[in-house]
Amino acid sequence: MTSPTAVVLGKLGLPAPVRELAARKWDVIIVGAGHNGLACAAYLARAGKRVLVLESRARVGGACTIEAPFPGVRMSPCAYLAGLLHPLVVSELNLPERGFHWTPATNGLFVPFLDGSSVQLWDDDDACEAEIQRHARRDVEGWRAMSDVIRRLRNSLRPDGGGDLWIGEAPTREQIEERLGSDEDAKNVLFDWSMAQFVEHYLTDERLQSAYLGQGVIGTNASPFDAGTASIRFHHASGRLGGMPGMWGYVQGGMGMVSFYFCDAAREAGAVVATEVPIARIIPGEGILLESGERISASIVISNADPRQTLRLLGSDADAAWRKRVEQIPMEGCTVKLNVLMSELPNFTARPGVNQPHHYGQINAPLTGPEWQAGFAAARRGELPEYLWCELYFQSVHDTTVAPPGQHTMSVFAQYVPYTFAQGNWDQRREEVRNLALKSLGRFCSNIESAVMDVQVLGPPDIEQKVGLTGGHIFQGECLPAYMWSNRLSSRTPMPGVYLCGACTHPGGSVIGINGRNAAMAVLKDLGEN
Repeated sequence: MTSPTAVVLGKLGLPAPVRELAARKWDVIIVGAGHNGLACAAYLARAGKRVLVLESRARVGGACTIEAPFPGVRMSPCAYLAGLLHPLVVSELNLPERGFHWTPATNGLFVPFLDGSSVQLWDDDDACEAEIQRHARRDVEGWRAMSDVIRRLRNSLRPDGGGDLWIGEAPTREQIEERLGSDEDAKNVLFDWSMAQFVEHYLTDERLQSAYLGQGVIGTNASPFDAGTASIRFHHASGRLGGMPGMWGYVQGGMGMVSFYFCDAAREAGAVVATEVPIARIIPGEGILLESGERISASIVISNADPRQTLRLLGSDADAAWRKRVEQIPMEGCTVKLNVLMSELPNFTARPGVNQPHHYGQINAPLTGPEWQAGFAAARRGELPEYLWCELYFQSVHDTTVAPPGQHTMSVFAQYVPYTFAQGNWDQRREEVRNLALKSLGRFCSNIESAVMDVQVLGPPDIEQKVGLTGGHIFQGECLPAYMWSNRLSSRTPMPGVYLCGACTHPGGSVIGINGRNAAMAVLKDLGEN
C-alpha cells in the first residue's frame, strides 16, 4: 500500500485556507505534527473527535521524517532506527497493512579496538556468548548475568501481554520497586548505577567494558561515569517490537515512514493535518492564536512541542509551579548527527571488507575511559574533545531504495559536542566538527577519506532550528532516573484543556508512539469517554 503522506515526503501544505479552518468547529487542536502528535490525532479522530493538527514546518514528522539531503537520497535527519516503537500502536493503527516493514538488525553491535582486535556483540545469545568466549573467556559468566538483569527488568516492568508499565499513567518508584521485589541488581541498574559501574560489576575485560559504555549515554548529557546512566541502557533495551525483546532494526523506506503512517491513520480517521502554519499562542480552554493573527477555537489543545516551547506559547497563562518544574528539566543537547553519503561502506582494519556482517547491524567507534571523561568535560567547557564516540547505521544495506545504485547512506550519531562554543559558533566550526567525526572513525577504518562523498552536519542548535527541539535535546529533556517514570511530565497540565503528548511525557524519548496514545486516552478519560 502506498502512503499518501510519503508520496509528498510529508509536505502536506494547507488542506483549506486558514480562514476556512478557523471557521470550523474543532474539539481538539494538536500543536506540532511529530510522530507522537500524529499518533495522538489518530486515536482521538477514531474516537469521533474533530481534530486539527498544525505544524509550523513544511513537512510532518518532526525529528522522525524523511528528507532528501543529497540528490537521489532519502534520509531521516535525526531518527534512524526503530526499537522502542510500541507494538500496541503498530497494531492498533494498522501499520503493517499500511506498508510498515521492519528489518531487525540481528547482527547486533560491532566494536573495533585500537589494538586491532574487535568484538561482534550479536543479538543472538548463543552467538554473542561464543564471541565473548573467544574475546574474554573469564567474562562469559558475567556477560550472562549482565544480559539477564536487563531481561529481568524488561519482563518485570514491560511484560509481554498485559501489565506493561509504559501504557497509561506513569508508575511511581514504589510501584516499580514492588514489581522488582528483592532484585537489588535490577534496582541498581534502573535507579542508581552509572554505566561504568554497570559494566564493571559484570565484566573485567577493559575492551569489553568500553564496548558497552556508549549504550548508557545515548542522547544524554552525562558521562558514562555519572550516576543513573545505566538506566539509559535499560531504556533502550526495553522494547518488544516485532515480538523480539530488546531488538532494533530498520524501517523500509526510512524512519520517517513511521510518522507518515501515523499521519495516514489520522487523516483516514478524519483528522485534518496542515503544515506551514506557525502558532503564536496557546490560549487555555479556548484554542490557539496563529502568527498570522487568526484564532482557532477548541476547548482542548495538546502540545507535541517540547515543554519549553509549550511554555513560550502559553506565555503568562502558564501555571507558575508548572513553569518552574519545566524550567528545571535539563534540556541542552550534546549530540551531533552526521548524515553521510558514501561510495562504499567503511572498511574496518580489524575486520576488513566493505560488505561484512557487521555492516548489517550497528557499529560503535569506542572511546577509552579517560577519553570519555575528557570528552565530556571538554564539551561542558564549550570545547571539542580530541575524539568523538560514534554510533553508525547503514540504512542502504537493508533498503536499496534510499540511495542511488552503488552508493550508501551512513547515519553517524556522536557525542560529545557543546551546544554553545566558548569560541566561535556552529556556523564557523561545523567543518571542524565534520573533520573530527571522520577522524574519530578513521582511527578504525582504512577508507573513510576516500569513501565519503558528502556530509550533512547537525549540531544541537541545528537540531533545535530544524525540528524545534529546545537545546537540540533529542528526547525533549533528560531521560535519567530523576526525570523518568512518575518524575516525567504528565500528559495533563494544570492549565485548563492543555495537554502534552511528546517525548517529555511518560515513557520518555525515542520513536515510541505510546506517548501520543497515552495523551489521547487521558483526554478521553477526562471527557468521560474512556
